[in-house]
Amino acid sequence: MRNQTISLRLLVLIIFIVLPFNGQAQEQEEDSKFIKDLKEFFTFYPNLKAAERDSTIYLQKFIAAPVVSYSPETNFGLGVGAKYLFKFNGSGEETRVSNMPITAQYTLNSQFFLYSGFEIFTNQEKWVIEGNILFQNYPLKYYGIGNNTPDSREERYDYTQFLFEPIFLKQMFTRYLFIGAGVRYNTIYGVDTVEGGAVETDAVDGFDGSTSAGAEVAALYDSRDIILNASEGWYLEFTHGEYFEALGGTNKFNLTRVDLRHYLDLSPRNHDVLAFQFVGRAVRGDQPLSEYSFFGSSEIMRGYQEGRFIDRDLLAAQVEYRKRFGDSRWGAVAFLGAGDVYRNIDQAQFETIKPNYGVGLRWMLDKSENLNLRLDWGFGQGTNNLYLSIAEAF
Repeated sequence: MRNQTISLRLLVLIIFIVLPFNGQAQEQEEDSKFIKDLKEFFTFYPNLKAAERDSTIYLQKFIAAPVVSYSPETNFGLGVGAKYLFKFNGSGEETRVSNMPITAQYTLNSQFFLYSGFEIFTNQEKWVIEGNILFQNYPLKYYGIGNNTPDSREERYDYTQFLFEPIFLKQMFTRYLFIGAGVRYNTIYGVDTVEGGAVETDAVDGFDGSTSAGAEVAALYDSRDIILNASEGWYLEFTHGEYFEALGGTNKFNLTRVDLRHYLDLSPRNHDVLAFQFVGRAVRGDQPLSEYSFFGSSEIMRGYQEGRFIDRDLLAAQVEYRKRFGDSRWGAVAFLGAGDVYRNIDQAQFETIKPNYGVGLRWMLDKSENLNLRLDWGFGQGTNNLYLSIAEAF
């Protein structure tokens, strides 16, 4: 069996190691002085003085911690991971907390990674602003196109990527429905491949660089009670983008994405939650390599390295059981999923579907925001990976 990638993000000074797992002490004392001090050390309050003067103002939180990661492709990486949680002045209980994660890393192989995926609610949730900002110089492994590519074709290639995708959605018709539009700009450059290797041999359009520039329409239904770690509600996001050379892109194509989630509060007393997710992605036209559907990630199909299988379309689903141990900060999860990539979704076959499963530990970093630190161990067909980060996978 080939060596498997183990990717770790150690946040909050490896809190799973330094915090004592003492069940009796945790139950008798809700927050020990050590935990409080540790939490406060990594938490900043940008509007603390204003919130002290006016109790109606939400106390904003910026939670930051060191990030250490390792994988064979990157060597050791060092950086900072953070979550910015806030509400605009004038927002009350009817407005959910806005979430803006920020991650910045630099590796010993002179690679870098800067990312923010945000979801911002304006006052009374009249508008939602969501999207992604990504700037990275990171490697991927390439095995070819299709859902049955062999391990023997494994080849690493490096590239630099800049992605900018803001979407503006207005509340319409009902409390939780938002409709809007946005833009998406995704450029790949500085590609470094193995001379005469699989990437150059297959020569998929855009393998040596590309730019996707287009406009998107979007619809969002979001009735989750808590954005970072929902215990009940629905989430459905649909986006469809048209990409043109006239807008500065190198390719003309369209991209459709669907993300459906549902959360069931099985036992409010015991904090047991059952969560479901379905993801679909389809691209048509003259799409470059960077816009194909990449199978595997730290969010869905955990256990498979991102890009282990690549094709135009992707279907994947997962279910996760989440349990918290009494009133302590500790919890655990078990998850199970399945998915695959296809040339065309209507050609999907049950025989090729790939399973994944795994378990995880949780430690509640912020009880008021239900914000967890998660450690997951995911397994696929002949592969496994570890994931450690802030907030749930979905």
